[in-house]
This record gives sequence, C-alpha cells and structure tokens, in this order.
Amino acid sequence: MTASVDEEKQYKASWKRLALFSVLFVLLTVAGFFALYDHFSGRSLTFDFRLFDPEVLSLTVLLLLIYFAADGLRLYYTLRALGYRIPKRAMAKLVFINIFFSNITPMATGGGFAQVWFLHEHGVPIGKATAATTIRTVLAIFFIFSLTPIFLLTLAPLQDQAIISDIGVALAFFIVLYLLFFTVVLLRAHWLIGPLSYLCKGIHKLRLISPERHLRWQYRARREMLRFSRSFSEYCRGSKVAISLSVVFTFIFLLSLFSFPALLMWGLDYDVDYLVSLGLLVVTTFIMYFAPTPGASGISEGVFGSFFSDILASNHLLLVTFSWRFLTIYLGMLLGLFILQRYLVQSAKVQDTQ
Repeated sequence: MTASVDEEKQYKASWKRLALFSVLFVLLTVAGFFALYDHFSGRSLTFDFRLFDPEVLSLTVLLLLIYFAADGLRLYYTLRALGYRIPKRAMAKLVFINIFFSNITPMATGGGFAQVWFLHEHGVPIGKATAATTIRTVLAIFFIFSLTPIFLLTLAPLQDQAIISDIGVALAFFIVLYLLFFTVVLLRAHWLIGPLSYLCKGIHKLRLISPERHLRWQYRARREMLRFSRSFSEYCRGSKVAISLSVVFTFIFLLSLFSFPALLMWGLDYDVDYLVSLGLLVVTTFIMYFAPTPGASGISEGVFGSFFSDILASNHLLLVTFSWRFLTIYLGMLLGLFILQRYLVQSAKVQDTQ
C-alpha cells in the first residue's frame, strides 16, 4: 500500500515538473519571438499565402516524412547493430515522444531518459538502451561538430557577425578538441577512468563529498565507462549493414532538418543559396546544443533571426522563423504529447486488467 502511495506521489510530482517546464518553454518562446520582432524584423510581419501553394505544401509534407522517418530509423538500426529489434510502430511512437521530452526539458536531458524508459518497456535492457541512444546522439554530434568549424570560417554571412568573427577561430579550435574527446569516449573509453578517478579524489580532498560518496562515485564512474566501452565495441562488431544504415539515416535526418529554411525561402520566391542556408542552420543547431533553456527556446529564435536577417526581408523574418520551428519542433511536440497520453492510458488499462 505504501509503495503504491509513493508511486502516485512521484507520478504527480513528475507531471508537475513537466507542467512547469511546459510553461517555461512557452514563456521563453514568446520572449524569443518578441525579441526577434523587436530587434531584427523592424516590428514588421506579413503572412504570405505562397507558403500554402500546393507545390510548396506537397514538398513540405514530403520533407517532414523524410525527417521523421530518418529520425526513427537511425535509432532503429543502431539498436539492430546492438542485436535488438524494435517494432517499427513502436519506433514511430518513440520519435515523437522523444521530440516532446527533449524539447520540454533543459539541455535535452529528458529526451534520453524518455527513450531509455520506452525502450526498456519494449524489452531492451537499460544499459543497452542507454548505449543505443548515446551512440545515436554522438553520430549526429560528429556530423554537426565536424561541419561547424568549416562554415564558421568560410560562410560570408557569418563573417559579418561581430561575435562570430571575433571568436570564430577559437570556437573552431574548441570544436576540434570536443571531437577528439568524443573519439576517445567512443574508441578508448577506458582511458578516461584514470582522469575521472583523480577528479573524484580531488573533490574528496577538498572535502566537498563524504568518503562514502567518494567510493560510490569511483565505482559508478568505472562501471559506466566500462559498460559504454563494451556496448560501443558490440555496436562496432554488429551487423555492418545495420551500422552503415544507422550512419546513413543520421546523415539523411540532419540533411532534411537543415533543409527546411531553404524550402520555406524558395516557397517565398527568394533566390536561395542552399549551401549558405544549410551552413547557417548547422551553426544554429550547434549553438542550440549548449542552450540551457528547454528546447533552446528563446535562444534558437534569436540566433536564427540574427543569422538570416540579411537574407530575408524584415516582414518575412518572423514568418520563416516560426514556420521553421513549427515544422521541426512544435508539430512533433504536439504529436508526442498526444501519443504519450494515449500510451500511458493504454498501459494503465493493461495493468488494471492484470
């Protein structure tokens, strides 16, 4: 009886936190769009019905289907490489549940937890689910972080950005170090056990943690590094077809994600330089990875508006920014919330009948 009461309290607390994050997401999004409206668009806005032309709509729907399908397939084939097969219908649900959680929680942490929970519900051990979602994320990070230094140093619109031009070289150097770190994590994770051990010892010597917590941290750091290293080794030893497809669908997912602004601008009859549009989106996405707000709300709108303000007319800037966020984030979040609610209701009914 006590256990059920505790579970009910945790459930209510989780939904309260989720509601709080939702309100925060909405408020920051509104603040971001207002800043964009006030500082970059000259307080002008025009709704252009050319975005509803049949040709534009059909291409938008096609790009959305590719975007969502590739998002699910990149994790599906990562799991296949690890030896697990998840029904494609379940993977389709997971795509939208992940979009909802990863954008409603700060630093996208909730998305990872939600995916692990959902995969565990479908028979994947927690350790394997964690490894699969981490590998899937790292593959995307490698693409984005590899391309960002190139675009930072070569794209003309970014050279006119005062902050970017001042720190561009330093930022590119930082990204290279970041990629080297991830290479070590993936290929030689056990090399990090020593530095982590010394870090824990240092924190303990400063009396920031108790001896018991120090021992616990030491054990967990070694265990998780070895687990991840073993899981990535299993991924590398898995089906070569599955590994190749996980990389290919990661590339397709990112390419479709970065193509939405170019499609929107083409629909508004702009003379689009696709490579410039793609490059600006790569750098925007890179910055969003470090945004502490839920789903990079508020920050993403400002960065996008700053980068595209010289390409778009002021009356179209807010329209294109909202359309980009709606197609890539808001639509998936709404579907994710609907699917999550239905899934939880169905799960509760199954438990009641048992």
